[in-house]
Amino acid sequence: MIPIEVVPATHLAEPLALLEESLRDGEPVPSAFANRLRKAVESGDLEVLAARKGDHILGVAVIAYRLNVSASTLFASIEDLYVRPEARRQGTGRALLGALDERCAQFGISYVEVQVDDGEAESFYEALGYEPERGVRLHSRSLPLPEAFNRTPAPGTPRSP
Repeated sequence: MIPIEVVPATHLAEPLALLEESLRDGEPVPSAFANRLRKAVESGDLEVLAARKGDHILGVAVIAYRLNVSASTLFASIEDLYVRPEARRQGTGRALLGALDERCAQFGISYVEVQVDDGEAESFYEALGYEPERGVRLHSRSLPLPEAFNRTPAPGTPRSP
């Protein structure tokens, strides 16, 4: 069995580096974003799960916990899940999602969602019991950001002097 750990906010550098390497072509996230990520983990709004073999991280999952007013409950959203190519098809992704299931059971969460953008990911999730949401269509919009984006805190974030 592949050990999975919940990464504390003080130890995000290594899992974040793997995500940057794989999802951002090695480009680091802006420091303001890394700080917001750390605060979200500290507050419990996000969790980072890491699959390890010895000192080596094989895969990472970033999970957001959100409130849903219409259902009057908390749900989980898989924001990012990445497994190193050499660790794929060896149970790493399955172990990460199994740990997520355990966390959801602890928190009383019965609904988990994920957005996929390729057939391989879709097949992976469907093999683990995830189903396409019928009648749901995803719409998105990109908004222009001001130059000072990295210096402007999100709403509700205390401003630094």
